[in-house]
Amino acid sequence: MTINKYKEIISHTYLFNNFSPDEINKLFKYEYYQIKNYKKNSIIYIQNEKCSTVDILLNGTIAVQRIGENGDVLTIATFSCGDIIGGNLAFSNNNEYPMTIISASNSEILHIKRGFILELCQNNKAFLVRFLHCLSDKTLVLTDTIKFISIKSIRDKIIEFLTYEYYSQKDPNIKLNISKKELAEKFGIQRPSLFRELRKMKEEKLIDYNHEYITILDKSILK
Repeated sequence: MTINKYKEIISHTYLFNNFSPDEINKLFKYEYYQIKNYKKNSIIYIQNEKCSTVDILLNGTIAVQRIGENGDVLTIATFSCGDIIGGNLAFSNNNEYPMTIISASNSEILHIKRGFILELCQNNKAFLVRFLHCLSDKTLVLTDTIKFISIKSIRDKIIEFLTYEYYSQKDPNIKLNISKKELAEKFGIQRPSLFRELRKMKEEKLIDYNHEYITILDKSILK
């Protein structure tokens, strides 16, 4: 697959939005990149695999996951069209993926070689600034995730989630943009464990819930 098919998408990503589609077409010589398709639930990078490219998600959704000793799946982050992956690892001395990255849906990924990224950073200040912004943003995501998974109890994790969504949505009726299964993975717990705690909180009249919403009945639980 050639870059010409994706030049419009690439030129609208944060990293490359200072280049026109025609400039994208000229910049990306064939030896600088690969475009690969991944089926849903396939592994893109396994834990401890070396990172040698900076990737742009052209289509679909991917997830960074950690599988615990008891089989619990913790979704660290999810990425969608236009997002950058691997920028914080490609130039690291320890450039191994710390967790597994899977394709959460059928997806297409642009794999850009490190040498080309380095050349762009050296020759284009605007690109360099954008690349540094991407690295900083990924660090913040990791920091927030570490803070979240350090919370011990399932109830604390639910309350942390509800608190964030309450102030984000400005409504005690929290609309769920992910499934209960995905929410359990975000918490790093089994789905039955999540449902048990939600049921307890409902019985205590702290919350109510259905498949689309969690309603906060007692705002004193919020942090």
